[in-house]
Amino acid sequence: MSSLSPFRFAEGTAVVTGAAGGMGEEIAKLLAVRGSDLVLLDRDGDRLESVASAIRDRHPGLTVETIVVDLADRDALDAAARQVLSAHAEIRLLVNNAGVALGGDFARLTLDEFEWVMDINFRAPVRLTHHLLPALTARPGGHLVNVSSLFGLIAPPGQSAYSSSKFAIRGFSEVLRSELETSGTGVTTVHPGGIKTRIAETARVGVNIPAEEAEKGKRDFQKLLTFPADKAAELIVDGIEKRRGRVLIGISAKVPDVLARLFPANSMKVFAKLVGASGRRSAPSPANR
Repeated sequence: MSSLSPFRFAEGTAVVTGAAGGMGEEIAKLLAVRGSDLVLLDRDGDRLESVASAIRDRHPGLTVETIVVDLADRDALDAAARQVLSAHAEIRLLVNNAGVALGGDFARLTLDEFEWVMDINFRAPVRLTHHLLPALTARPGGHLVNVSSLFGLIAPPGQSAYSSSKFAIRGFSEVLRSELETSGTGVTTVHPGGIKTRIAETARVGVNIPAEEAEKGKRDFQKLLTFPADKAAELIVDGIEKRRGRVLIGISAKVPDVLARLFPANSMKVFAKLVGASGRRSAPSPANR
């Protein structure tokens, strides 16, 4: 349990990445209900503006800004950060939610594909956090959220790039949690299981993966995404308010977390046996957010 006081949403601006849909959209809506002014980032300008307009209509007293940016473009990301800072010398909350998925075993991935995932899922949150940290810690009470994954707890075959990025953001968050506590700033790492979002639709598959195999992988992936995004957002926002260090979403994240602690070198083998033995009883399956 954190020694920090509960987070106060209505005291300033929250920045949310990946806000044009899925968990990012739902988090933004809940933050608005709690009184936060918003700066919303996404590369999908049309969807982003639709989300922002709906929030403005429901909460006319709040300021809701949008910035269209591709987080894989470092120059564009740096410019977006400068734009945020020019209008907000103080930020109360930063939610690094945006993420991408990539399927394919490591031997058949290209280095460019691997780096694309790392750029968006890890380097962009690091870069944005570094830029906005002075504004986030301008006074005590700020909070940082980094969305990792179930695959930041366990590392299944075929997810080398995604798991690497999500383990990396988990480690980054744990370091910052210790470093920032003295400044009165909290850090939450989120590990979602199979959240029902568009990530299966937008996921890439390695160029060296046969089309039939790729389509089957996407179909199987989509079946795992069952946990409602709005319910996931509620758990995340509750975790922010209570300053929780970690938020595990869904049984598909909680069971592997226990296995990873009990069997750190063989958690995937144990998990595979459990799923195989209980599949007919709808056992939790590993899935990306």
